[in-house]
Amino acid sequence: MAESPIIQSIEDGSDLVATIYYQDFDRIILYEKDITPLFFDLKNGIAGEILQKFSNFRVRLAIIGDFEKFKSKSIQYFIFESNKNRKINFVKSLDEALKIMSN
Repeated sequence: MAESPIIQSIEDGSDLVATIYYQDFDRIILYEKDITPLFFDLKNGIAGEILQKFSNFRVRLAIIGDFEKFKSKSIQYFIFESNKNRKINFVKSLDEALKIMSN
């Protein structure tokens, strides 16, 4: 049986970041499969809303996945810009995520 994504909506993302924050954590690593595919379609605003919550609560996030498969220039630019600020990171491996989160 396939597991459903942890984040299927903006509300799920908000609940997750609030739970992490109020349990006194300041970072989380997720896999791409744990997030609804709609997140990667920037037109609907889901990614922006969810990532804004992480930013507001100052919770760092690493998302592990193969992001080269997304051919949209807007999502590629979004990933590039996100990785520059080091608070929200799109990475290829757990090792890369752990390295970024340990800094």
